Amino acid sequence: MSKTQKELAFLRDLYVQDEWTRRFAEMVDKHIDLSEADNLLYINAGTGTHALTLDEKWGEKTDIFGRCEDEDLVTIARDKGAAVSSKVDFSMIDFEDEAFDAVLADAGFVKPADLAEFVADAAMKAKVGGDVAVFLPASGSFGEVFSLVWEVLLNEDLGSHGAAAESLITELPSQEALERIAERAGMVNIHVETANEIFEYDDGAAFVSSPLVEDFLMPAWLEMLSEEEKERVTSGLARLIDEEDGSLTFRFSVKAALLTGERG
Repeated sequence: MSKTQKELAFLRDLYVQDEWTRRFAEMVDKHIDLSEADNLLYINAGTGTHALTLDEKWGEKTDIFGRCEDEDLVTIARDKGAAVSSKVDFSMIDFEDEAFDAVLADAGFVKPADLAEFVADAAMKAKVGGDVAVFLPASGSFGEVFSLVWEVLLNEDLGSHGAAAESLITELPSQEALERIAERAGMVNIHVETANEIFEYDDGAAFVSSPLVEDFLMPAWLEMLSEEEKERVTSGLARLIDEEDGSLTFRFSVKAALLTGERG
């Protein structure tokens, strides 16, 4: 049964933040310098953990505004901010263009088809010359999973969806594609940093039932299927993982990408 928005917000905070977003955030922290920024807009701030970390480091100099995806995420982010007396301003406001010295955007769950528009929106929020950074999974991610999904579709007589499964691989942006997206968004001095991240689960059941996969990744991967078909594929995926890996853990890799540049 699908989760409510409120339930997803709590899962995002309890599980997804540490298992998924933290890995990208650590990459951002290594490469982002806010010492010259009077203000920062954090787009898709989630439950606020990373924005609060940035405020702890840069808050004396930089005013941080977190734009969350829904009201339940805003509530959690504000409560967390209040608990540590943070000045981060969490909201769902669609801020004016050219208003920020720096913009950081989480595209971790943005569909590849929507990425160009997402990056363009982030760039527009920065002042001319302002820093723009977007993080996301890039080409080379989830290959171990997608090949198994394709096999399960065939096993479940759902081969007509094979092209959609193949597109899961081809739609993820390469470094060159990210650079082109940034150029079209009006960015200059563009750079893409990547790092390989490994995700590991005890077995197939642990993989398909993890909140990250079950509630945030799988719905996008299997959106072309009916609810009954999704259940068949999910069960078949867990079985196939165990058949192929035996007593070994199941691992898949993600190429984490950080796209940076300046508003031209």
